[in-house]
Amino acid sequence: MAAGEACPTCPRCRAGVCEIHGPIVSRRDIAVFTIAGILLLPGILIGAFTPYPLAGTVLLLAAAVISGYDVLRAGVLSFIRLRFSIAVLISIAAAGAFLTGNPAEGATVLYLYAIAEFLEEYAAGRAHRSIASLLDIAPQTARVRRDGEEVTVGVGDIGVGEIVIVKPGDTIALDGIVTAGASSVDQAAITGESVPVAKGIGAGVYAGTRNVDGYLEVRVTKPEAESTIARVVALVAEAQAHTSPTEAFIERFSRYYTPAVIIVAAFLVVVPPLVFGIPFLEAFYRALILLVISCPCALAISTPVSMVSGITTAAHNGVLIKGRDSLEAVGLARVVVFDKTGTLTTGRLEADDLVGLDRSAEEVLAVAASLESRSGHPIAEAIRRRADEAGTALRDVGAFVSLTGRGVRGDIGGETYLLGNEGLFSGTGGAWRAAYDRLEGEGKTVVLIGTDAAVIGLIALSDEIRENARSTVADLRSKGIRTVMLTGDNERVGEAVARRIGIDECHAGLLPEEKVAMVERLMDRYGLVVMVGDGVNDAPALARADVGVAMGAIGSDVAIDAADIVVMEDDISRVAYLVALSEKTISVVRQNVATALVVKLGIAALAVPGLVTLWMAVAFGDMGLSLAVIANALRIGRPGQRFFRRMKNA
Repeated sequence: MAAGEACPTCPRCRAGVCEIHGPIVSRRDIAVFTIAGILLLPGILIGAFTPYPLAGTVLLLAAAVISGYDVLRAGVLSFIRLRFSIAVLISIAAAGAFLTGNPAEGATVLYLYAIAEFLEEYAAGRAHRSIASLLDIAPQTARVRRDGEEVTVGVGDIGVGEIVIVKPGDTIALDGIVTAGASSVDQAAITGESVPVAKGIGAGVYAGTRNVDGYLEVRVTKPEAESTIARVVALVAEAQAHTSPTEAFIERFSRYYTPAVIIVAAFLVVVPPLVFGIPFLEAFYRALILLVISCPCALAISTPVSMVSGITTAAHNGVLIKGRDSLEAVGLARVVVFDKTGTLTTGRLEADDLVGLDRSAEEVLAVAASLESRSGHPIAEAIRRRADEAGTALRDVGAFVSLTGRGVRGDIGGETYLLGNEGLFSGTGGAWRAAYDRLEGEGKTVVLIGTDAAVIGLIALSDEIRENARSTVADLRSKGIRTVMLTGDNERVGEAVARRIGIDECHAGLLPEEKVAMVERLMDRYGLVVMVGDGVNDAPALARADVGVAMGAIGSDVAIDAADIVVMEDDISRVAYLVALSEKTISVVRQNVATALVVKLGIAALAVPGLVTLWMAVAFGDMGLSLAVIANALRIGRPGQRFFRRMKNA
C-alpha cells in the first residue's frame, strides 16, 4: 500500500481522515467540483445574455448549493453559536449577492472558496503522509547474533543490548554503539554530512544510515520506538500541528467584523425611525444597502486573487507554492535559514587542491587515482574525476587492500603506497602537517598519499558550492534579511562554506532535533523564519519553520511533502526570486485591501443619509470593486524572467 492510501485496518482512514495518512481524497470531492463547475458557466451565460435570467439563477443556485454546502453549513452553525469564522463571512457574501440580484457572484464566491479549502486540506494531507514515508528509511528486519548464531528478525523484536550484524551496503536498523569492526557510514539521511564518517569500536551509529564498505557489529542502545528515525517522525508530526499567524489573524478579524456590521445595520433600522421620524421601510432600505456594501466579497477576494496570481506566476518559474499563507509569510520573514549539503552546495565532492611534497603534483594525482580505481568511496570518485579531467594515465595496482575506516593500500611499480587519513601516517614525521592544517582550516577534507616511510603529497576535497548561491545570499542581505546556515558537518567545514558564500550566521554539527531547536530559537528572536533544505534530516526543521522551502529536483520525497514550497529546479536563486515575488504580492494585497476598505466605507457613509441607492451599492461597491481588485491582482504578472536575468548578471 502506498503512503497516503486508505488502509483497511485503520479506523481513522475508514472515517475519512487519519493522523498518519492525512485526509483521504474521495471521488465524491472530484464529482462535486466537476458538476458544480459544469452548472456554473452556463448559469452565468444564460443569466447575462438570454431573456431567461430565472433559468440562469436556478443553475447558479444549484452550483452554489452543490459546491458550497459544507461552507454554508459551517457558516450557519458558526453564526448560531456566535462564532464568526471565515465561513460566516463567505456565507453572508454569497447570500447577500443572491438577495441583491447577483447570483453569478454568489455562486462563484462559494465555488472558488470551496476549491481553495479543498486544495489546502489536500496539501495538509500530503504533509501528514510524509510521516508515513519516513518509516521506509529504516529496514524492517535485521541480522542479530543469538545463541552464537546469526538470525534475521523483525526490528520491533530486537531488544536493547542485543548485537546487530551490519554488512557492507546494509542500512543500519537501530541506534547503537559499534562493538566490533570498522567502516565508513553514510549519515547524510540523518545528519546531512556530505562525506561518509569513519566508525570504529565505541562509535555511535544511527538508524537509517548506510554502512558503506566495512563489517560492523552494533550493540543496540535504543528500541525502535525511540530511534533517531522515530524521533524525526515525531518531530515532523509535532511541527505540522502549529498554525500560521495569517490563519490566526483571519479568524480574529472575522470574529469581530461580521457582528459589528450586523449591529450597525440593526441600529440603522431601529434608531432613525424612533429618533428622526424616518419611515421604517426607508430605514430598512438604508440598512439593506449597508449590509450589501458591507458584504465582504471584494475583501474576501482581494487577498486570495492576489495570492493565486502570485502562485501561478511562481509555478511558471519553477516554484511550487502549496498555500497562500506560505507565499505571504515569505515576504514578511526577516530570516532565511539554509541547510548546507544539497542546498547551498551540490553534495558532490570535488578534488580542489593537489600538493606535492617530494614528488610532483601530477605524480601524486597519478598514484592516488590508481589506488582509488579499486574503491567506490565518494572521495575515490572525486579523485578519479580529477584524474580524468587532467588526462592522467592510471597505473597497475597490485596487492590492493581496503583499510576500512582509514584508507587503502596497494603496490605500484614495485613500491607500496598508502592513501587515507592522518592515522595511516602517524609514524612518517610532520613535514606535511602545515599544509594539512592549512587545507583543513579552509573547511576541506584532506587525504594523504605516501609510503610507509614518508608522505609524498596531499589532496584536498570540498563540497562544490551551488551556482548562484553567493548572489542569492547577497540579494537577500540587500533586502535586510539575515541568512543562517545549519549543517550536520563539522564546525570547521561549516564556517568555511559560510565565509565563502557570505552567510551571516553558521551552526554546525547539528542532528535533526537540534536543527528544529535552532529554528525555534531563531523564531523567538526574529519572528517569521523561512527554512530551505532538501534532505530527510531537514524534514522536521522544514515543517517547524513558518515556511519550509524544499529543493525539489534534488530533495527527498519526505522533505518535499513536509515543506510548504518546493523549488522544482536545482537553482538556489529561486529562493531570492520567491522573496521578491512575495513582497510584490503583499504590496498588491495591501493595495486591494486598502482600496476595498476605502470604497466600502465611503459608500457606507453615503448610505446612512440615503445618498446611495441599492443598485449603486451593488454596481460600484460590490461587483465593480471586485472586478477592480481582480484586475489589480493580475498586475503581479510574470516578473521571473527579468529577475533571473538580473541574477545571472550579478
